Amino acid sequence: MNNQSNTPSTQNLVDTAAANGSFKTFGQAVEKAALSDTLRGPGPFTVFAPTDAAFEKLPPGKLEHLFKPENKEELVGVVNYHVLKGQKSSADIGKWNAARMVQGQSAPITQSDGKVSIDGAQVVVADVASSNGVIHGIDKVNIPAPTAH
Repeated sequence: MNNQSNTPSTQNLVDTAAANGSFKTFGQAVEKAALSDTLRGPGPFTVFAPTDAAFEKLPPGKLEHLFKPENKEELVGVVNYHVLKGQKSSADIGKWNAARMVQGQSAPITQSDGKVSIDGAQVVVADVASSNGVIHGIDKVNIPAPTAH
């Protein structure tokens, strides 16, 4: 796991993710879910951003499905299942056994051999600082369990 410098960034979470270069698809998901303003807001937030490689592991057609305008509510749920209120370092999160995501569900957290995973997604880039929170890059897109309406 490579730690980024903890120097506070002047860029917000959305712009920090974009500048990183590994989170282009996640940035598109945030835009299509109309959550950019929220994640550019005061926060602070902790974002578990799937890397572009993580999005490539989705079943064929899943990303296209999520990006359709008629599936925006589902996309919002998926994006919000990667966001935690408050600014938490990977060391903080590694002490927990679960985290309640903005989406409302609790995501299980495990730590093994010094590596933190959330709902089965391993943190591969930790503690990318931004002006309104922190980003942890993960190697899998977490899909929340279906909820009854």
